[in-house]
Amino acid sequence: MGKMGADDELGAANLITPAKRKQALALAKEGVTISMAHDVVQEKAADAPNILERVLGNVTPTGTTDRYQYTGTYHGVIHSHLDAVDCHIMVDGKGYNGRSMEDISATGGCPKGNINALKDGVVTRGILFDATRLPGKATPQGWLDPGTAIHREDLEALEKLERVKVSSGDVIMLYTGRWKRRAALGPWPNTTGFAGYHADVAYFLKERGVSFIACDGPNDVQPSGLSGAIGIPLHRLALVAMGVNIFDNLDFERAVEQARRMNRYEFLFMAAPLRIDKGTGSPLNPLAIF
Repeated sequence: MGKMGADDELGAANLITPAKRKQALALAKEGVTISMAHDVVQEKAADAPNILERVLGNVTPTGTTDRYQYTGTYHGVIHSHLDAVDCHIMVDGKGYNGRSMEDISATGGCPKGNINALKDGVVTRGILFDATRLPGKATPQGWLDPGTAIHREDLEALEKLERVKVSSGDVIMLYTGRWKRRAALGPWPNTTGFAGYHADVAYFLKERGVSFIACDGPNDVQPSGLSGAIGIPLHRLALVAMGVNIFDNLDFERAVEQARRMNRYEFLFMAAPLRIDKGTGSPLNPLAIF
């Protein structure tokens, strides 16, 4: 995939062309829209050290207001969000396209490739990979246990099962049943791990020209299964080396139900981050439109 010029701020999002958007729009055949964000967590839990504090203002006969404020970062394993491609993850002090930690510190945020680079939104084809369909991966309850890795060959197998073929400019989404498991068993600490993509999925992303990846967890399988202390290798490979941006902690429960009913796992994908100059990411509410 490679870098796309010294001043590039979009990375693999450049592969979403006007022609690709037009093709994706044609997938909205039934006009059914489904949110793929999880409700913003407002109570602390084992997996939610940072929450949204919602404070109600004065209630008067003419109305009221409220104030929203995160107690810490929205990045992590609980809030549905999109990473900025250049600055959120760095390797040896540099992000995608060589963005340096010194530049970030000096400007008080991400000077280029920040979340505002995607202010016009992401409109493309989405493919939802239902990993619970893979033989031997899912529990009888219908989810993948923490630490279950989805490899490159698993995605190729899911293409055949779902009768889809990933192509340049697509968003690929991995359903592991994370939220279904959480609803049934309760929150679990990050140290327990998460099901997700193995680092070898990077080969699949490069070969197919994937623009964005997403998961109902933090994307990287945890533990990573790699030696050393590389905890989120796919984040490092996708964001820093390839410019492939990442949606973390989306909620596909309703979307996967719709896909199973229709036996159709491709749809129009739409998402738009908040317009925050120099931001390293944004909470957001992506949509699947069947």
